[in-house]
Amino acid sequence: MSQVTIYHNPACGTSRNVLGLIRNSGEEPVVIEYLKTPPDRETLQRLIAAMGVPVRAVLREKGTPYAELGLDDSKWNDEQLIGFMLQHPILINRPIVVTPLGILLCRPSETVLDILPQPQRGAFCKEDGEAVVNAEGHRV
Repeated sequence: MSQVTIYHNPACGTSRNVLGLIRNSGEEPVVIEYLKTPPDRETLQRLIAAMGVPVRAVLREKGTPYAELGLDDSKWNDEQLIGFMLQHPILINRPIVVTPLGILLCRPSETVLDILPQPQRGAFCKEDGEAVVNAEGHRV
């Protein structure tokens, strides 16, 4: 069983770049396409708590019903916001990566390098051509 899990959206470039960086370390992660298989309430709460970020930091605004639901209103408490994310998984920002070294929302994609248990095995460029890792496996 892999020691790395990614909550992934294959339509998201950042998520694809993070998956590529994980694989560049020699790890084949457990890939959870969270739009098809959303986490349950307990899992989502555990992930957010482990990241040590406010619930609002995990809310995605772009390309979601965030505005139409009025989620920028401070009247919504954490439990309610989590309820919205469970009802509309597209509101969960991505990718969230779980490793033995920590749990992070990996935006920007190179953030994942901070929690991967294995070093990069070679050069890696993002889809847009930006170099992230050099030929020696070091962050650029």
